[in-house]
Amino acid sequence: MRYWLIAAALLALPAWAQVSAEQPWTRATPPGAKVGGGFMKLRSSGAADRVVGASSPVAGRVEMHITVREGDVMKMREVTAFEVPAGGTFELKPGGAHLMLMDLKRPLKKGEKVPLTLKLEKGGELKLELTVEEMGARQPAHQRH
Repeated sequence: MRYWLIAAALLALPAWAQVSAEQPWTRATPPGAKVGGGFMKLRSSGAADRVVGASSPVAGRVEMHITVREGDVMKMREVTAFEVPAGGTFELKPGGAHLMLMDLKRPLKKGEKVPLTLKLEKGGELKLELTVEEMGARQPAHQRH
């Protein structure tokens, strides 16, 4: 009986924090650009979780940022985590919370897929690909009218 309870508990662990990424994307960058952005909607189908880090082979490092208003000026601030609520969503979008791909190793070209790994506090790693949209895009291509 004891082993059955342990096995049941272990099988339930993945349900703690099931976070998925919807419509992950970035923008194309010009030659010589050293930074890019990462955008998506994060959805939890279970318990709350936190994104506590990110990495990509195309960047020296990936930072997590929010945008805040200070008087009449909007400024980016690095944060240590993004909170994904239980059964809810957290959106990364231009002008709001977003990822910053720093020290780009090469330009990002429209149409390619860029590998990205999100590190979740409870849910391990979430591997995904950012679709590269045109320079200056404000949303993924399939959402534009």
